[in-house]
Amino acid sequence: MNLFDLSGRVAVITGSSRGIGRAIAERFAEHGAKVAISSRKLEPCREVADALNARHGAGTAIAVAANISSKAALQHLVDEAAAKLGPIDVLVCNAASNPYYGPMAGIADEQFRKVLDNNILSNHWLIGMVAPGMCARRSGSIVIVSSIGGLRGSPVIGAYCISKAADLQLARNLAVEYGPHNVRVNCIAPGLIKTDFARALWEDAPMLAQRSAATPLRRIGEPDEIAGAAVFLASQAGAFVTGQTIVVDGGVTI
Repeated sequence: MNLFDLSGRVAVITGSSRGIGRAIAERFAEHGAKVAISSRKLEPCREVADALNARHGAGTAIAVAANISSKAALQHLVDEAAAKLGPIDVLVCNAASNPYYGPMAGIADEQFRKVLDNNILSNHWLIGMVAPGMCARRSGSIVIVSSIGGLRGSPVIGAYCISKAADLQLARNLAVEYGPHNVRVNCIAPGLIKTDFARALWEDAPMLAQRSAATPLRRIGEPDEIAGAAVFLASQAGAFVTGQTIVVDGGVTI
């Protein structure tokens, strides 16, 4: 058996209409999985799903709009994925938000709550919706896309870093709870990746040059370079890995 084969698996991936989430969805489909594409707006999701169905065959992907700030919307996502694709085997919590850039002293309460709600609470909700089925079937992989921001401090994205650090502990704690049921929970911590989400950073030429010079690989990452770690964690290749954080940052944190 190919250790990275995902044939017959059903995966739900939030924030998958672009960037890291889309790259993960594309690689999952390439390895045989059926995928539910989700983000706030339906049309971009449909475009990705249509492309995957055209490439890998009808029924490979569906599109379901869901705002991660809405518990009802997330439940709808889970229900639709299960109804149209089958029981959910893999969950990738990729969607996140960061509405504030600056020192912690300047963040408004509403902004701080939004970061914590969207980056931690929504993951807790979504995992709580899919984990019972995984536990009942004694099989499942949950992947939270965190950030190296969760491993160190920042003078300008502190709230985001705090939320991403909490995601690391969320994975550790749930790995303990779900491990006896053969359900694994892990994190991926990307460094700076060339996505729309991080556009303000990599479009700033001096900042990009500074980051590249401080990175052993001397460049920032591409979305597809995160997807391999997700395939590993979702597949038999990662069957004995749980509660861990895989750092994919070109060496920045070393």
